[in-house]
Amino acid sequence: MSDQQDAAPAAARDYSKTLFLPKTEFPMRAGLPAREPLLLERWNQIGLYEKIREAAKGRPRFVLHDGPPYANGNIHIGHALNKILKDVIVRSQGALGKDADYVPGWDCHGLPIEWKIEEQYRAKGRNKDEVPVLEFRQQCRAFAADWLNVQRDEFKRLGVTGDWGRPYSTMAYPAESRIAAELMKFAASGQLYRGSKPVMWSVVEKTALAEAEVEYEEHVSDTVFVAFPIRDGATPELAGARVVIWTTTPWTLPGNRAVAYSKKVAYGLYRVTAAAEDNWAKVGDTYLLADALAEGVFKAARVEGFERVGDVPNAALAGLTLSHPLEKFDPGYGFAVPMMDGEHVTDEAGTGFVHTAPGHGREDFEVWMANGRRLAEAGIETRIPYTVDADGALTKEAPGFTGKRVFNDKGDKGDANKAVIAALTEAGALVARGVLRHQYPHSWRSKKPVIFRNTPQWFIAMDRAVDSLGNRTLRETALNAIEQTQWVPPQGKNRINGMVSGRPDWVVSRQRAWGVPITVFVHRETGEVLRDEAVNARIAEAFAAEGADAWFKDDATARFLAPEHDPAAYEKVTDVLDVWFDSGSTHAFVLDDAAAFPGLAGIRRAVDGGPDRVMYLEGSDQHRGWFQSSLLESCGTRGHAPYDVVLTHGFVLDPKGEKMSKSKGNVVAPQTVIKESGADILRLWVAASDYSDDLRIGPEIVKTFAETYRKLRNSLRWMLGSLAHRVPGDDVPFQDMPELERLILHRLAQLDGEIREAYATYDTKRIVALLNGFMTGDLSAFYFDVRKDALYCDPISSVTRRASLQVIDEAFRRVTIWLAPVLAFTAEEAWLERYPSEGGSVHLQTLPETPSEWRNAPLAERWQKIRRVRRVVTGALEIERAAKRIGASLEAAPLVYVSDSDLLGALDGVDFAEVCISSAITVRDGEGPADAFRLDEVKGVAVVPQRAEGRKCARSWRVTETVGADAEYPDVTPRDAQALREWDAANSAAA
Repeated sequence: MSDQQDAAPAAARDYSKTLFLPKTEFPMRAGLPAREPLLLERWNQIGLYEKIREAAKGRPRFVLHDGPPYANGNIHIGHALNKILKDVIVRSQGALGKDADYVPGWDCHGLPIEWKIEEQYRAKGRNKDEVPVLEFRQQCRAFAADWLNVQRDEFKRLGVTGDWGRPYSTMAYPAESRIAAELMKFAASGQLYRGSKPVMWSVVEKTALAEAEVEYEEHVSDTVFVAFPIRDGATPELAGARVVIWTTTPWTLPGNRAVAYSKKVAYGLYRVTAAAEDNWAKVGDTYLLADALAEGVFKAARVEGFERVGDVPNAALAGLTLSHPLEKFDPGYGFAVPMMDGEHVTDEAGTGFVHTAPGHGREDFEVWMANGRRLAEAGIETRIPYTVDADGALTKEAPGFTGKRVFNDKGDKGDANKAVIAALTEAGALVARGVLRHQYPHSWRSKKPVIFRNTPQWFIAMDRAVDSLGNRTLRETALNAIEQTQWVPPQGKNRINGMVSGRPDWVVSRQRAWGVPITVFVHRETGEVLRDEAVNARIAEAFAAEGADAWFKDDATARFLAPEHDPAAYEKVTDVLDVWFDSGSTHAFVLDDAAAFPGLAGIRRAVDGGPDRVMYLEGSDQHRGWFQSSLLESCGTRGHAPYDVVLTHGFVLDPKGEKMSKSKGNVVAPQTVIKESGADILRLWVAASDYSDDLRIGPEIVKTFAETYRKLRNSLRWMLGSLAHRVPGDDVPFQDMPELERLILHRLAQLDGEIREAYATYDTKRIVALLNGFMTGDLSAFYFDVRKDALYCDPISSVTRRASLQVIDEAFRRVTIWLAPVLAFTAEEAWLERYPSEGGSVHLQTLPETPSEWRNAPLAERWQKIRRVRRVVTGALEIERAAKRIGASLEAAPLVYVSDSDLLGALDGVDFAEVCISSAITVRDGEGPADAFRLDEVKGVAVVPQRAEGRKCARSWRVTETVGADAEYPDVTPRDAQALREWDAANSAAA
């Protein structure tokens, strides 16, 4: 039976009015951009979030703790990916029977917001340093609050359900209090210390940066090969020779205090035998070089001839001290430069010797500190100089270069390199120079290169064993916690394990104004950090009432220290905390604070040994960011990770796999997709993609998902239309159902297990694939197609028709609930069409239990064979229709030859004409004629198309010789005649 009745032959009676055709208010055209906001408003009116919470009480808990986005601009497509994926997982865990909660949050402190306020000042000709700090902080707070509200509305428009009326933010007073309290725990345990180490420093932003705040971009550096004369300890063979180093940062040479070598590298003594007159490397010069690198060094130095004149044993290197290459330029460099063995030295590039400036590099610092005792015993000054200031200018501790800039205020290259290279030339220490294009650290905010400089900073020690951790170190504790955590995908474990294993101490101080301050006092004489629980309690109490601004008020020192301590004896620290410490502490007030979030409080305590779970879900870059800062903060204060499961997703690229940028014009804004297509299309794209890898999106990709969505929607719509004729309670006992209905119930039971497993393992891509295959393949293209005739034309009493409606009802309920986490709006719209209720929602449902009797593997195996034969029949009839030899498949009565006994046996007892939607069909055992239609992938089946004989039924359009057999209804089949009798009787009774 066709859906289109306008082509029916004329008849005395309009039989179309007697058919059970689909009827529904659920529109074919979704109109999502207009429809979705109405559903959002309904969810708000009925209090959907609160209803979900109430319905889930007592169930095992699943909390997806939100990694706070930064409140400083409109959301982008990466935000959409992140928030939609979170929502899909939270909704699906709820459907699985968990108390699945989501509290959204925001990161509100830090440099980007400060930078925006400073830009406003500069535009008005104001100087930030002249503005009272409390006024400045208030403007930062207002800026963040505005953007928090903008982003909240944009996230809600994606269909994300959560506690939007009570989100968390790191700038809320209670949050600032808890962040400070967490920091004070590190101080109390002895893990927090003030030290002097080289840190990454942004000259533009004038603050230290953490590794997570740095990205590597292409940069062009000046390179120099520099000769260090041997000062003491030379054997006769080495007399007059010089050790050559290579560096990409000439400006760090004033800070040089040592040269490192490696016991694993073979070194030789080399003499220049031929060189141009104007060459820096002169004939007769002798250099110490790694054998593997000597040729490359001489090539860079434009040396025309050289010879190796001897070995240089490692023992000989250990006894050398060198002169600084700038000593002849300025006597301020007249100190001895020791040689020291370093594990970081290789012969893969450079010279095999490494210029060591302990104030300008982590490895330089570590090798210098490791040799500190030996150096002190040798009478060598071990103090690390401060050769570069906060503005990137060389200080008086870089004699001859004071005021020269490494980078200027805009982040552009300054004049320091040029000055140092000129001085090296003047001192006769330059061997060669060049440029190198390479990856260099840049601030991810200003996009400008950073420098490494030695500054006093506050650190959290990674390798200091403390009593609070059972005499273990923070690194040991964190590595153990990584082992106890589930990582999705599994490779995330290796990534963060490697990062934590090799990371330096955590630099937690920033020289800025907008943030939670480092709330410690330092004794002016001893340098000891004050540890006093009463002081800490006063600080936390003040912050909870007034916010962190309390620290910056004039009376803060006396307010917090008196009466137990003399305020004059202590220095109040004015640095603020790294924002990664802020966000890393959020678990302390979101998951553990009974006053702020009573529904979540204690989740960590309940997790240990219980069924509850806490998930963190962010992009893969957060292994070095939020995942790691949260891990370290929680391990340092509690001894365990704040999470049980960590899921990571990739980044969003354009269709060519390129990074999106406004300059390329390849940015896809979520706001645009929603306005044109609807949020459910974005949700479908997210769920259907392999989020473990980078995702791609563009206009054509959006169109593809819109088409997939259209097919899914049409399946829902057809079911709704058909179910308009279902009589509640008019069920057919399972054992009385036709095989085809029992087959679909088997598929529902099969899918139930597969979908539960996929949702439980966060495999959203598989969910979409399973449902798309089932709805468009099993249902629309097969079951619905086959059953349309029975549904539209069978008598009211027909067991087949009633059973089919019953099965469609079961299918609709399940697929709608299964789809709801993905197509949150569309599933709700369909659900309310089927189950109109003032306060109802599909999102209050859990996955329906499936009767075990539905499973029937032998039946499914039989129908796989039937459908294989059907494919050949439908293929043959499609050719007939294309050739216009028939108009519709009901005009056919094909002859089917089956030589495969297994396939032939499967057809026994099946109304194969009904399955193939033909008016008749004949099945014979045999190969069939040579010109019969065949499919290569279905062996043993051949089809000879034939037209059906008889008359066309005026109601169902079947072509059969039985039309007219019922004298009362001479233009229809007996089946249709019975349907008309029941129809007329029912309508007469109703009248």
